[in-house]
Amino acid sequence: MDNKDKIFEQVKGKLIVSCQALPEEPLHSPYIMGRMAYAAKLGGACGIRANSVEDIKEIKKTVDLPIIGIIKRDYEGSDVFITPTMEEIDLLYREGVDIIALDATKRVRPDGMTIEEVFPKIREKYKDQLFMADCSTYEEGMTAYKLGFDCVGTTLSGYTEYTKGTSLPDTDLIENLVRELPIPVIAEGGIWTPEQLKTVFELGIHTAVVGTAITRPMEITKRFVHVIQ
Repeated sequence: MDNKDKIFEQVKGKLIVSCQALPEEPLHSPYIMGRMAYAAKLGGACGIRANSVEDIKEIKKTVDLPIIGIIKRDYEGSDVFITPTMEEIDLLYREGVDIIALDATKRVRPDGMTIEEVFPKIREKYKDQLFMADCSTYEEGMTAYKLGFDCVGTTLSGYTEYTKGTSLPDTDLIENLVRELPIPVIAEGGIWTPEQLKTVFELGIHTAVVGTAITRPMEITKRFVHVIQ
């Protein structure tokens, strides 16, 4: 079994937990994300999705699970912010993450290129690296597969201008991608309850990523407060 198969086997049918905190959030700290990832591991997570080289370095100190690495960075003039340019890809590759995830939507990237133009260059440069396509529509998922991504995630459904208002988790998108794609489909985005997680697994996904519902106490608190206001 090669490395690619081994990693996908490790996460198959299990839960990946996203441990992220942006600079404006109270838990923003590599140390805290390291502890968060360790707690997720103890709870039974089979993998971690993490943002920034600093957080990933810290997480690796206590957690030996497969890591999906991203770097969120805002560039003026582009809505693409998940691993948006080759610079972020280079940093993640050098740090050594099992899977690099990047925005694979049809939106124009900070360098003025589309995913169709830029991904062949990325794939050529890093032939041995696993790449996850963060998509928002069925068409984007199919394009990502044709471009040579190793797995496709529903991460950005509801978060692009043209998918705003989509009910999450996007079960229609998940179902369609699972039916059409021969590569692993990863459900991500808007999974708030164990029941929803069970539902998406029943649709035939390879694995799922849950973040906010587990690792962002400020957002979790808001949901509780909202129902009593």
